[in-house]
Amino acid sequence: MLSFVVRRLLISIPVLLGITVINFVIIKLAPGNPVEMFINPNTPPELIEAKKEMLGLNSPFIVQYGQWLLQLLQGELGYSFSSYAPVAGLIQERIGPTLLLAFSALIAGLLVALPIGIFSAVRHNTKWDYMLTGLSFVGTSLPSFFLALGLLYLFALKLRLLPTGGMQTLNGDGGVLDTLLHLILPVSVLAIVIIGKKIRYVRASMLDVLKQDYLRTARAKGVREFAVTHKHALRNALLPIIAVFGMEIPALLGGSIIIEQIFQWPGIGQLTMQSILSRDYPTLMALNLVAAVVVLTTNLIVDVLYALADPRIKYR
Repeated sequence: MLSFVVRRLLISIPVLLGITVINFVIIKLAPGNPVEMFINPNTPPELIEAKKEMLGLNSPFIVQYGQWLLQLLQGELGYSFSSYAPVAGLIQERIGPTLLLAFSALIAGLLVALPIGIFSAVRHNTKWDYMLTGLSFVGTSLPSFFLALGLLYLFALKLRLLPTGGMQTLNGDGGVLDTLLHLILPVSVLAIVIIGKKIRYVRASMLDVLKQDYLRTARAKGVREFAVTHKHALRNALLPIIAVFGMEIPALLGGSIIIEQIFQWPGIGQLTMQSILSRDYPTLMALNLVAAVVVLTTNLIVDVLYALADPRIKYR
């Protein structure tokens, strides 16, 4: 297992380099440049050119990428074009709230989708199965931004039960309870989308396993139905379930951009949107690198969980 992990990490290095090249090309091909975003239109052209020269925007593409890569190898991510703050510091400030939001939504989605999917599979072709499957289609079909605005209007503006946005109340105590109250709405939106998609995956995976001959044999031997479902069937149905839930982590980081904007959550998603609008190239490159690392790390964790869930899987 250790040698497999080491090999995967070594393979990830050229993959990450390739991703950074593609990201750099896409960013450079985008219309506009950072200087146009924060310089007065009446500024003399020579001052604009001086600003571009100072930021290194006049250098050839390969030189700009080489300078960025050299900074990365030295453990630096450069400085933001818009705030002039170290990019590493900006990401460090924002990564915690985003991880809190993403993993809270993932855990909530797992705790709800897993038992409902199992129940729906055990009761397949019944009214309960049809009702739960229909609800899962509704959860999948609802756009996250529409759901977020609806919950915000109902629970924050009309009923005034929950805060409208942010991570903590202004001039509040900043305690754990305050943060949990601010988490409820954004986590609910992300979790509902996860639940809607994952109920069908869990149901399909369980149905496939429940039809196997060894489970019929277990029932014939007098094994209780609960043990058949939760001990034997669920263990063998875990592999596709692990895959779909593991791949939800990168999707959450991408989907959180809209949710963080709506709820003013101070995370990576909000920073990404600000960087796009201001053409902040160093910050965008760093954010894309972080996203690539998250995806590759998630793939590695999923492969390790495969081996833990199924002892028959051996990595050499």
